[in-house]
Amino acid sequence: MPVRLRKFIGMIGLVALVVIYAIVSTAFAVAQLTDKSPLVHLVFYLVSGLAWILPAMLIVKWMEGRPKAGK
Repeated sequence: MPVRLRKFIGMIGLVALVVIYAIVSTAFAVAQLTDKSPLVHLVFYLVSGLAWILPAMLIVKWMEGRPKAGK
């Protein structure tokens, strides 16, 4: 796969990941955390604010992967 195509697909994947992740985490927070304490809100937003980084790192690693020799 050409590098430019790989990066384009990865960029679309990253944007989709961030949008879907934001919608899902916000919907979860609205549905489950309305009557919880501010400390629970803080912990949830700290964890959920950092959790998207792991799948994003996998996408970026795939984007930067070297093409196979001979192609």
